[in-house]
Amino acid sequence: MGKRLSLTEFIALIAFLFSLIAIGTDMMLPALNLIANDLDLQTNNQAQLIITVFLLGTGLGQLISGPLSDTYGRKIVLCTGISLFILASIAAIITSNFFMLLTARFIQGLGISAPRAAGTAMVRDLYNGRKLARVISLAMMIFVLAPAISPLIGQYLMILFGWQSIFIACAFAGLIAFVWLLIRQKETLIIENRNPFLISNLIQGYKTVFTNKRVMISTLVQALVLGGLFSYIASSPQIFTNWLHAENKFPLYFCGIALFSALSNILNAFLVEKLGMWFLSTCAIGFNMFFSMVTLMIYYLELIPNLLHLPVFIIWSSVLLFTMAMSVGNLMALAMEPVGHIAGLASSIIGSTSTFISIIIAMIIGMLFNGTGLPLITGVTILAILSFVLNLKNPRVIS
Repeated sequence: MGKRLSLTEFIALIAFLFSLIAIGTDMMLPALNLIANDLDLQTNNQAQLIITVFLLGTGLGQLISGPLSDTYGRKIVLCTGISLFILASIAAIITSNFFMLLTARFIQGLGISAPRAAGTAMVRDLYNGRKLARVISLAMMIFVLAPAISPLIGQYLMILFGWQSIFIACAFAGLIAFVWLLIRQKETLIIENRNPFLISNLIQGYKTVFTNKRVMISTLVQALVLGGLFSYIASSPQIFTNWLHAENKFPLYFCGIALFSALSNILNAFLVEKLGMWFLSTCAIGFNMFFSMVTLMIYYLELIPNLLHLPVFIIWSSVLLFTMAMSVGNLMALAMEPVGHIAGLASSIIGSTSTFISIIIAMIIGMLFNGTGLPLITGVTILAILSFVLNLKNPRVIS
């Protein structure tokens, strides 16, 4: 089995596994318009499907990878999922058809669902309560570097070698994760704690999750928060290009915004063991709600000249990602705490449910793009209000 990893290396490994999702998503952002032109899409809005289909695969895959990790262990499921991600990345390189590209993206998502479900369950195997939230926060702090630099790398590769080279980078990142996990990380779920892959066990697991008020509210709030985040990720390239006329600088702006949001994870890791997950997530969502309402009012009432549209949007984006980064990890910890005995299945249900809901939200908001950022800001404001009200009803103790 080997010696257990140090906390520092374990956090770094988990962060990198989580980062594969961000790499598969954010590295594509600068290339969406070019792909739309190369593949003769009817509208650039269709290119957003490259993002949402990937996330859809991630959501569906968690329904499989989570329960399997409860039966066969976390490590083998993680290695299998990452292998599928690598193979799908290679398939995407050689396709020139939009449907086949979306198919490859969907399979990429299926594969990368393993780090989301089995990776989260691996953390839950080792940690609990506020310690769990602290470990997730520290992992998310490193993980944020991926969406920060991924658009820059994607743009650089696209300019030099074409958009297909982005998938080569995805495959290479997957290979690094595979080797690191295979060589360094031992299995965290001992055989005695594994559950047979039986329909009766799955039904009982679903019943446990869906009848726990803490788990369900935390999952729904997380879905609303992620809905705003995925909407921003899918819509921001068009907003920066068509509304703010800053296409060439978009990766730089996105990098700065994402790096700023990393500060929230540092702050959260420092405060969560003192103040708790519920308090910090509620404060973060509440601040996002207030700031989004103010920003929406500024744009709708035309209180600023066009010259200030870009800086105001960047400030709003920074607050948005900062508060979302602080709330998502805490909400996941809140949801996972009562269900450690079925961590894999619970992680898959929580992750897939929140992902499905958030993808539907992102697709709706993304397709409402009208040449400005107002549909996105409006949608995020509504989501923030709903998530804040819902989280107020979230139990602070395990039921």
